[in-house]
Amino acid sequence: MSVFSTALYTGIDFEGSGKRWGRLHLPHSVTRSAYGVVPVPIAVIANGSGPTVLLMAGNHGDEYEGQIALGKLVRALAPDEVAGRIVVLPSANLPACRAGTRTSPLDGANLNRIFPGDPARGPSHALAHYIEHELMAMADIAVDLHSGGSSLDYLPFVAASLTGDGEHDRRAVALMRAFGGRYGHLWPADAAAATATGAAVRQGCIAIGGEFGGAGIVRPQHLAAVERGLVNLLAAAGVLPGRKVEATGPMRAMTSEDEALYVFAPDDGVFVPSVTLGCEVAAGAPAGAIHSLQHPERAPLPVHFRAGGLVCCLRAIGRVEPGDCLAHQAVDTAWPEL
Repeated sequence: MSVFSTALYTGIDFEGSGKRWGRLHLPHSVTRSAYGVVPVPIAVIANGSGPTVLLMAGNHGDEYEGQIALGKLVRALAPDEVAGRIVVLPSANLPACRAGTRTSPLDGANLNRIFPGDPARGPSHALAHYIEHELMAMADIAVDLHSGGSSLDYLPFVAASLTGDGEHDRRAVALMRAFGGRYGHLWPADAAAATATGAAVRQGCIAIGGEFGGAGIVRPQHLAAVERGLVNLLAAAGVLPGRKVEATGPMRAMTSEDEALYVFAPDDGVFVPSVTLGCEVAAGAPAGAIHSLQHPERAPLPVHFRAGGLVCCLRAIGRVEPGDCLAHQAVDTAWPEL
């Protein structure tokens, strides 16, 4: 690969058996480093025949639960436990992960809004292009772990994208339920989406995701749920044949498709919520109020939910500007008949 290329490259062996760490070399030529690269960590654990599973976190750099869980998983697994191949991208958007930001400090891009990417448009696009056309192209299952990052806090849930293909969706739901937890989100697959999920669908993968906390911190119980869920999913997929799926109790099928389930700030100020995560609220119920620090003589501006549902997400930052998401809900949906 020429040092003048904008295309991402790697020397890691994806085909051989064993466990190995490597780097994806993302070219980034700047004043302090003319032939520089961003060394994005990647790991491969392979042994025998079986499915290929891509595990990814750090799509947004301020979402830490998945990044930590994937590092721990790779360190713990031995190749002889594996049947197939696990490709792990624990800090996919490494520049953002190092900065603790949602978007890349290299070009301001939100990696999860630019798939399939174009290497000629800058480093984030090059990274998106490689993830979709190289890593997802070799995978049968793609898992993209998220949380609320610095600005949002989530009630943890696992998610699956449904394509309408019976066998594909049956496997997706089975893997989601194996991952476990109290809540499972079902989304209609969108092959035109500029997200990692859209990329996975375009490449024919079973797409599994989820939100596992946030608020810019890592809670031990959320991290433990991700760690357990990953092992459960790999066991259910047949990639860890020696492990059993650990039951986590019944899962509630939900969705958050309707725009009316999202509450946005109408003005500047400090948002004080009236609810906590996990509350069931009715349409018109108070979501909270925005207090003006510049005009303390004004009464707080009330904000209400537009629809009924389970409060699954709340803003984690007090200061708000018009258009900031303050909360969103999930509503019950039927399990598909597969």
